[in-house]
Amino acid sequence: MEPEATRIIAIRHGETAWNRDARMQGQLDIPLNPVGRIQAQRLAQALAEESFDAIYSSDLLRALQTAQSIAANCPREVITEPGLRERCFGVFESLTYREVQVRWPEHARRWHERDPDFGPAGGEVLREFDARCMQTLTRLAAAHPGQSIAIVTHGGVLDCLYRAATRVDLQATRSWDLGNASINRLLYTPQGFTLVGWSDNSHLEGAALDDVEARGAATGTETTLPCEVSPA
Repeated sequence: MEPEATRIIAIRHGETAWNRDARMQGQLDIPLNPVGRIQAQRLAQALAEESFDAIYSSDLLRALQTAQSIAANCPREVITEPGLRERCFGVFESLTYREVQVRWPEHARRWHERDPDFGPAGGEVLREFDARCMQTLTRLAAAHPGQSIAIVTHGGVLDCLYRAATRVDLQATRSWDLGNASINRLLYTPQGFTLVGWSDNSHLEGAALDDVEARGAATGTETTLPCEVSPA
């Protein structure tokens, strides 16, 4: 008898101040900003009718805060999983990509070209990061056949998951969104991951975020939702 599929909702954390600045967070523990907190609330409302058998989260604060918003609407504790952390960016962490280009142009080129054997000094090599992500995601999904789970993580981890589910090469240029607090749906069986739906952000439209943007404009602070720059 074939095992039942695990139903997965995979989510990137809400926005942080460093997302807005296109600054590389990696494994630095940056909290959600005001927009990110509202995104997490809107996400929780959108998933309020879902029934989860487990909620897993990276142990980094921006993911954990997002997961806790989801858990507030269901009788599940958030289970933290260090294997869901963003890629360690080593010496790149806290810098913008432009700053990296100025300091280490050759390293920036290898990063931009997705060299699978490159990792910043003190950071993870892309190929090893992908292996870590997929081992963790597979282990969690395989533990829940026939059940539904939520996984709250980071852009880099979701990028690896999308590639695995769609059989896209690790070095291929990314053409898919990794939006903050968007809803991504997948299935898992022992044959692997299958994509069901990606980057549903309809719950992020509306007055709540508009109000935050208006307050930002009044204080001279930019708070409009940015285009994706870095998967941190």
